[in-house]
Amino acid sequence: MAKFRFQFEALLDVRKRTEEQRQLVVAELERERLAIEEELRQCQRSIVQTKGGLRDALGGPQAARGESAMLDLSVVRMQTSAGFQLTHRAQQIAIRLAGAHRRLEAARASLLEATIARKAVELLKDKRFVEWKRELDRRELAAVDELTTMRAGRRGEASR
Repeated sequence: MAKFRFQFEALLDVRKRTEEQRQLVVAELERERLAIEEELRQCQRSIVQTKGGLRDALGGPQAARGESAMLDLSVVRMQTSAGFQLTHRAQQIAIRLAGAHRRLEAARASLLEATIARKAVELLKDKRFVEWKRELDRRELAAVDELTTMRAGRRGEASR
């Protein structure tokens, strides 16, 4: 039996490899985005802890009970400074996250283009396969018809 050979198989292979490479890029950028988001969450937790420390340094629990406490300005200053530094760091992380989102969107768009290009060639391959199969079936049917005609012709000659 004849074997189907797609003339653009090499092109299809190239497009599949291109799509796989772009999938890897998207996956790497997605990992980067997740890491940055986790870093931002950790920074936000640190900010909350620092604010809690500042509240305690300002006499939070004692003030709530109506007690007066000695205020240690050096602790307040350190907590305030740490809070500002963490806030600044969180802003920088947020900027990095925005950049990661932009790169990820561009990589996804590139992946979509590669997928569309691959599917176009696969669609052509499927169409050519259907045409090849139809032609093969037509030839087989013609061969069977020819054999049937030849057999019928021999019977007719033999019966004379």
